[in-house]
Amino acid sequence: MQNIRAAIVDLDGTMVDTLGDFDVALNQSLKDLGRPEVGRADIERMVGKGSAHLIRSALVHGGLDTAEAGALQAEAWKRYQANYLAINGQHSAVYPGVVEGLTALRERGLPLACLTNKPIGFARPLLQAKGLDSFFAQVFGGDSFERTKPDPLPLLKTCEALGTPPSHTLMVGDSQNDGIAARAAGCPVVLVTYGYNHGEPIAQAPHDRLIGSLEELLHLS
Repeated sequence: MQNIRAAIVDLDGTMVDTLGDFDVALNQSLKDLGRPEVGRADIERMVGKGSAHLIRSALVHGGLDTAEAGALQAEAWKRYQANYLAINGQHSAVYPGVVEGLTALRERGLPLACLTNKPIGFARPLLQAKGLDSFFAQVFGGDSFERTKPDPLPLLKTCEALGTPPSHTLMVGDSQNDGIAARAAGCPVVLVTYGYNHGEPIAQAPHDRLIGSLEELLHLS
């Protein structure tokens, strides 16, 4: 941490447990389309790669082939967007230790950015609803850049916005998307042991340290 000049923090599964929001919005959208609902455990494995991937995965999970799911994608996205915005934050909760961890980073004088694969139109209102928006100098979503995590481009662009080189910019996330992107961008990376990692052990994802709470950032040296 002595060489860290800024930090980038993921949103879903890292700061906020949003599985309840995904459950309600996605299944209402599927119901609107006359498609089978998806169980929460399956949704947990699907999230993390952006809304388009989540919708497509849910449609395929419900019995459609790739072409059929593609044909429904635009209408499904329209309904999902409306349903998600209607309940954004109502079925989610900030994880314990998040406020303490963010406060510790801020008190070290580190500028912070939130970088998520969630659409920016969902991310900003969620941060505001949970009282976390004031911590961040920058907020970028899955539609802010040409590519999403695990591609390194979003991290590199966020480092540019923060004005810090990747080697001095800490990535804090919850999944292999964050670990792979950080490694490719040249950022040190800390992953939380809770959150969403597509049903795979988080220890298998690239990381420099695993933590059980963002509050543990206070004790990193």
